[in-house]
Amino acid sequence: MKKLFLFILILSNLTYSQQNNNWIFHTNSQDEYNAPTLANGMIGLKGSSTHIKAQQVILNGVFDKYGSDNVQCILEGINFTNIEIRTTNARSTIPSQVNNWQQQLNIKEAVLSTQFSLGDELEINHTIRALRHLPYSALFEIELTATKETEVKILNTHEIKQPLKNGEGQFRTFNRKHVQLPVLTTSASSPKNKHIISSASGFIFDNNKEQVLYNEWSENYYQQYFVIKLKKGERFNFSLVGSAVSTNDFQDSQTEAERQCIFAMLEGKDKLIQNHNKAWQTIWDTDIIIEGDDTSQKDIRFALFNLYSSIRKNTNYSIPPMGLTNLDYYGHIFWDSELWMYPPLLILNPDLAKAMIDYRIKHITAARKKAFSYGYKGIMFPWESDDIGEESTPTWALTGPFEHHITAVVGLALWNHYAVTQDKTWLKETAYPILINIADFWLSRSTKDTNGNLHILNVVGADEYAENVDNNAFTNGSVISLFKHIIEASKILNKPVHPEWEELTTKLVIEKFKDGTVKNYKGYDGEQTKQADVNLLSYPLQLITDEDTMLKNLTYYQKKVDPSGPAMTHSIYAIIYSKLGIKDTSWKLFQKAYKPNQRQPYGVLAEGAYDNNPYFMTAAGGMLQTVLFGFCGAEITKDGVIFNSPQLPKHWQSVTLKGFGLQKKTIKISN
Repeated sequence: MKKLFLFILILSNLTYSQQNNNWIFHTNSQDEYNAPTLANGMIGLKGSSTHIKAQQVILNGVFDKYGSDNVQCILEGINFTNIEIRTTNARSTIPSQVNNWQQQLNIKEAVLSTQFSLGDELEINHTIRALRHLPYSALFEIELTATKETEVKILNTHEIKQPLKNGEGQFRTFNRKHVQLPVLTTSASSPKNKHIISSASGFIFDNNKEQVLYNEWSENYYQQYFVIKLKKGERFNFSLVGSAVSTNDFQDSQTEAERQCIFAMLEGKDKLIQNHNKAWQTIWDTDIIIEGDDTSQKDIRFALFNLYSSIRKNTNYSIPPMGLTNLDYYGHIFWDSELWMYPPLLILNPDLAKAMIDYRIKHITAARKKAFSYGYKGIMFPWESDDIGEESTPTWALTGPFEHHITAVVGLALWNHYAVTQDKTWLKETAYPILINIADFWLSRSTKDTNGNLHILNVVGADEYAENVDNNAFTNGSVISLFKHIIEASKILNKPVHPEWEELTTKLVIEKFKDGTVKNYKGYDGEQTKQADVNLLSYPLQLITDEDTMLKNLTYYQKKVDPSGPAMTHSIYAIIYSKLGIKDTSWKLFQKAYKPNQRQPYGVLAEGAYDNNPYFMTAAGGMLQTVLFGFCGAEITKDGVIFNSPQLPKHWQSVTLKGFGLQKKTIKISN
């Protein structure tokens, strides 16, 4: 094995260059099109291959009860992005009349650009941005080039989709000195009237001042439009800016949507783009740079882009499994957030990641109520958490009342935030009181037998095929790991260490076969598993570090896992093989963790190899953990992040972690 050199560099002295093709994705095919999403942590705009619009506008943190499962679900907003272009010959921007279509996704600047021809009359270029510096706003740019003389009608339609109801629209022109601002505003009620959803949009013209008119198409479609005449070869540029808000954030959502739209219109297109790019440049100051493998570079950066797009600093919002890309899993917050997405974001950008743990802190009262309701002490986090932190798992699923390891996972995330930031004030004032309450829950949740051993009975495991079992490996392992950290936190803060805590770390049972292989749960006899469970004790819990046992568990459970299970299982396998120094196997499993899940044309990730529900943020978190905690050897210790025995793939020349952590350090790990 070649000796690996670790270079600590100062960011201000680092210069590097990347080829543009590692930032830009391109397609000229509309077949098997799985859209990328432009998001800014508050709104998500799902791209389209057929129209000048976003397929969906998804609002972060905005919930109401609807659908057949009768639970709180994240809401799709009013789609203010629909733009239709009609010409003299009744041609329109619908798929059958579009040709020469091509599209580019630039993840460095978070912009989706599309070009196509409309018959023989127009060449059209358009872009879409979810403005990073304006959390509720988006910008479309459109450039028309006439290939023959034609009259063009440009329509912007607000579409109110079910389950939103009671739609209303209004069109007003705000007169200011030297400028008129026509604005279309619409509002609708959420299904159970929990929220009012509002959107506003307005045209920005580069040069001419066009007359904008209004048309109420129906109760769910409201339109503004203008008409221009173009000579052959003439070019016309305009933009559409829009905002989407709700009463979740603003008491008067309609007025606020209008106000934010007017602000953006008066900022102007150039300034909006400049500030958007500046905000993304700041985010990309923290990056993972691969030398020697352009394909992996692009895949890794795309995963990071999607996680960055899904979160926003100082919002108290976490990331659901699909981020802001679709409505799957109802937009609920699972263990996916803390165990899979949080660790890579935490060591790369703790300030950004903190929003995820702040989401849990915000909802402590709801967690305390859940513990009380089920007869336990302390606090108990829901398996599927909604906008107010209450349990929203559908009642047909046993995961809601029984998948309890989430409460240990949240505690581990709290500890990890302290370990990475070394913020003792935060540990003392914020995290430690929560950790003590989590400890109370687990003490009340455990059962002591006549031999003095402790058991956690009747749970759904991390392997969700294991329902209502006793002593699930990951559940018990996560509790043991958590209590070790609580004891460490107590020592750091000079707090008393309760004997029950120490007893739990030594007496809580981990079931094993006679040969020492860890059992998935008491009575486990080789059944198929849904996903990684036992192997999580080696990583991330680091409870099993003996190499023989690590390998024994891997060999056994790799044969048991369902091939249609979620992607992140293979990321765990890859990390453990990396820690064992088995590079070739680690690399193959890293590839297996996401390559079969990539969907055309951009490589958005589905949940499983046979699914088609992208984008699965959990998979992105898993693959990034393989890079950081496997290949690069990162470890979160009580004294901070260290890099121990990196195991880069043989064909990678180096990995540079640029601008990571609170100190924005940069390290380069070379083969």
